[in-house]
Amino acid sequence: MHNFYFLFLIYYFFFFLSAASHAQTEVPQLTNVMSRENMSLNGDWNYIVDVQEEGYYDYRMKPTRWGFFRNAKPQKPEDLIEYDFDKAPTMHIPGDWNTQDERLFFYEGTVWLKTSFQARVPIEDYRTLLYFGAVNYDCRVWLNGRECGHHEGGFTPFNFDVTDLLKNGENVLIVKVDNKRRADAVPTLIFDWWNYGGITRDVMLVRVPPTYIEQFSLPLMPLKDKKKRTMAFSVKLNKAEAGRKVTVSIPELKLKQMVTTDAQGMASAMLTTKKLTLWSPQHPKRYQVEVSLAGNGADVVVDSIGFRTIQTRGKQLLLNGEPIFLKGISIHEEKPFGGGRACSTEDAHTLLTWAKELGCNFVRLAHYPHNEYAVREAERMGFLVWSEIPCYWTIDWTNKQTFRNAQRQLTDMISRDQNRAAVIIWSIANETPHGADRDRFLSRLAQHARSLDSTRLISMAMEVTQASNYKNRLKDNMNKYVDVVSFNQYIGWYRDVNDAPKMEWEIPYNKPVIISEFGGGARYGLHGDKNQRWTEEFQENLYIQNTAMLDKIDGLAGTTPWILKDFRSPRRVLNGIQDYYNRKGLFSDNGEKKKAFYVLKSWYEKR
Repeated sequence: MHNFYFLFLIYYFFFFLSAASHAQTEVPQLTNVMSRENMSLNGDWNYIVDVQEEGYYDYRMKPTRWGFFRNAKPQKPEDLIEYDFDKAPTMHIPGDWNTQDERLFFYEGTVWLKTSFQARVPIEDYRTLLYFGAVNYDCRVWLNGRECGHHEGGFTPFNFDVTDLLKNGENVLIVKVDNKRRADAVPTLIFDWWNYGGITRDVMLVRVPPTYIEQFSLPLMPLKDKKKRTMAFSVKLNKAEAGRKVTVSIPELKLKQMVTTDAQGMASAMLTTKKLTLWSPQHPKRYQVEVSLAGNGADVVVDSIGFRTIQTRGKQLLLNGEPIFLKGISIHEEKPFGGGRACSTEDAHTLLTWAKELGCNFVRLAHYPHNEYAVREAERMGFLVWSEIPCYWTIDWTNKQTFRNAQRQLTDMISRDQNRAAVIIWSIANETPHGADRDRFLSRLAQHARSLDSTRLISMAMEVTQASNYKNRLKDNMNKYVDVVSFNQYIGWYRDVNDAPKMEWEIPYNKPVIISEFGGGARYGLHGDKNQRWTEEFQENLYIQNTAMLDKIDGLAGTTPWILKDFRSPRRVLNGIQDYYNRKGLFSDNGEKKKAFYVLKSWYEKR
């Protein structure tokens, strides 16, 4: 028996060493992938549910069975191959598996997905990148039987250079997706939303020249001179090539500037204009910006960008130098009607339209980076945005790999959306318990976010502590690392709603305050006394009492009540009421308005 396991380990080691040698390098994500020459791989993919991961491991070590990623076919009648993607059912990609196959509603584990597509090998030394908008959570990718690479994290994009793996004609792409929760993951084992598994965002092939524009940013600098506006342009190529000419232009403003890259393949310049119309919720003006790389294999990236500034002054938030109150709402990335991961501009537009009906100018996209479609649609419609990574509740604060994972998700979120005027707050956490390990972890994230983007605000959803029966105190060591102090409170839900008028709040920081969550649950259509839980009247009264209480908070700069619509959660098990939905939405899971909707709408109209 010992010899068997020894031989198995030796075989396992050399097999995966060999497989790893063929893996491609994950390259940093592209700027504006949708504006580049691309081919969508969305559509119906075959899938195989692999509960025991036998498609990846085989204790019997039979080559004919080893690895679903081989897409093996019998070569003669007696060959034993116990899987066949071509005979397997299909699901639509992008999309979660939980709502496409009722057998997978609660499933957490491995599912293999396969698609075939026709392609031509790139000519003239052009490269082809395989792009995923997001895969939840851990995935491995093979193209034509060879490994492209591995990615961990369920809500940010990634891409591999697959140029050398493509074939003329038919190509086979296979993705192993594993959504099992882990103690060392981000988010960790326990969280209050549905763990949708699958390839939940777009998949595409993107054609780029050998040297291309990897990232660029163009933020508006703080307004120091009312007669002219200055934008700070920076660009980074995918290669460290000096002497490359890059031009940035804004045709509508008649602005054009050429820069030359340094030895790191980077360059920067200041652009100044007197004609700029600033982006705001009332007037979400955007300009077409073109960034082009000259020379052999020219590269051009086009984007629509708004320009605005966001700052703080004492307890005020300043948008374009003027005080603003954030009339917000929290949103989960779930389809407007029923459950399922939202994955399109249409989904985002519907959700944001509901927020617009509520009178919002601000949305908290909780508790993870939402689809790029959602952020872009928010910008187009005139919403300010709070964007967050899923450091939620009890992260493994002392694990170095967990920190690197969180830092990578933060980096990718900022890299993707750094040119979105809508985004004004990068949030690094939600409701994390106080402690020295947590403080070290989160302070490093805050400093990292600041190093990547100094033009936006840093915040996190904190927890308040009870100083006395009717006095709450916000005391958090992270206060020195954030620009906006934000906290969640549920007076009326986790304690008597009648306590709300008696509550006092002690917030000892000279910074703007955002109440990042408040609210309570109600099942749409259930009516009764205002003191009867789960009725619309109970939720309505809770909002009446809470909004009156919030009016008394010094430095209140905005709120994002919990939440726009009911959403799926495995923690919400009350039959006949919750049925695996968190019912704190102002809209039902089918888009029906609850009575509390009108209370918040009225309060925002007075603000």
